[in-house]
Amino acid sequence: MKKRQFDLIVFDWDGTLFDSTMLIVRCIQAACRDIAVTVPSDEAAAYVIGLGLHDALEHAVPGLPPERYPELGARYRHHYIARQHELVLFPGTLEMLQALKDRQHWLAVATGKNRRGLDEALAHSQLAALFDATRTADETASKPHPLMLQQLMAEFGVSPQRTLMIGDTTHDLQLAANAGTPRVAVSYGAHDAGAFAAHGPLHVAHSTADLHAWLLDHA
Repeated sequence: MKKRQFDLIVFDWDGTLFDSTMLIVRCIQAACRDIAVTVPSDEAAAYVIGLGLHDALEHAVPGLPPERYPELGARYRHHYIARQHELVLFPGTLEMLQALKDRQHWLAVATGKNRRGLDEALAHSQLAALFDATRTADETASKPHPLMLQQLMAEFGVSPQRTLMIGDTTHDLQLAANAGTPRVAVSYGAHDAGAFAAHGPLHVAHSTADLHAWLLDHA
């Protein structure tokens, strides 16, 4: 077995572990229709995935009076809760996470979801036992502020150099850059892979199998 390079591996959730990008896009668009505001394109709605819900909606629907964002957020949650049973892990995700646990890495989640949403998703996916810690946007700062990663590193006493962040958006990569940690991108989530190079990922994985193989060789 190769010497371990990272003690703590932190995953984004939506679009990285869970195949949820298009469901989130459709729920944002449905919420906009519900309150009769301009419906963002697929690209614009996908871009905001990974941010906290309030920040995401402000980016996806700019110019809405501030007092209407809670209404929009409530309609988004309505649609998402009604359809979240449709979500599935990307193929090979469970095997990848188990292999990393077997190598004694600490595993964590840093997500734009709120605590209730992440806890429900962890229970639904039966992944809770594989993660040593999690952070959500409603209990700390939203991405790309570094606080999520800083808190996780402090919890385990791990330096930035020994921490790896993995995500499907430029928000995830900028979070890692802001926290001073190495990062890996996946191209099968919300953001176009062409935007990743500027954020200095060590690798861009094009499938979970690709990510798994890279982690076994380099993590």
